[in-house]
Amino acid sequence: MQTAVLKMGAALLLVLLMNLAAFAAPKAELWPYWLANTPQNVTSVDHSAWADFLQEYVRVASDGTPNRLRYTAVSSDDAQALGDYLTLLAAVKVTQLNRAEQKAYWINLYNALTVKVVLDNFPVKSIREVKSGWFSAGPWDLKLIRVEGFELSLNDIEHRILRPIWKDNRIHYAVNCASMGCPDLQAKPFTAANSETLLDQAAVAYVNSPRGLRFVDDTLVLSRIYDWYQADFGGNEAALKNYLQTLAAPDLAARLRSFTGAISYDYDWTLNE
Repeated sequence: MQTAVLKMGAALLLVLLMNLAAFAAPKAELWPYWLANTPQNVTSVDHSAWADFLQEYVRVASDGTPNRLRYTAVSSDDAQALGDYLTLLAAVKVTQLNRAEQKAYWINLYNALTVKVVLDNFPVKSIREVKSGWFSAGPWDLKLIRVEGFELSLNDIEHRILRPIWKDNRIHYAVNCASMGCPDLQAKPFTAANSETLLDQAAVAYVNSPRGLRFVDDTLVLSRIYDWYQADFGGNEAALKNYLQTLAAPDLAARLRSFTGAISYDYDWTLNE
């Protein structure tokens, strides 16, 4: 009897720990090394291989549903080309780039690594099937690449570099987690020249899609991104609602302004296949 109780307790503890891991969102904690930059440097990083990959395999939606990536169609040659692109990025002296080049570099690196993680483990129904530890919610703590002598994970790139350095909540619309609930994987690379435009477009597109927000009866259903990272969107639900109004289309913005009901959060982790 005592053994059965202990086993049940252990099982419940395991479930609790797994749930905690699944819903814990990392805070933005600066990695000071990556603050270094060279404003006068006009060197640009070559993202053409990533552009070719995206053009071939991303299918752009036109109805508010997510862009899809044709993982099953990726040829061995193109998978190798993706690996070669990441090898190229690993050799870049990022701290010698200017800020605009750095921002595009880190976003592209994050997204290309995410695609490679899925391809390396394919077939999977969700990226969360790829684990980085016993109680991990997915692959985000795996050290996937070495840049300037440092081993980096996806969480390092997003939460220790992109978020704390740029303090730009549009980052959440740029980095893609290979999921249906996520903002779109763009069909072109980010560059120093197009990043601001792409970030603005991605933010507007997501907020005005059912993935970003929708009304279900008397409830406002928001992407769980706005729950996980509420600090980046005003810090509370009132500020968040005001923020969403600035990006929503006129009819949607008017409904948000008059809304006083309950708010819930949702996210679809199904692979964006």
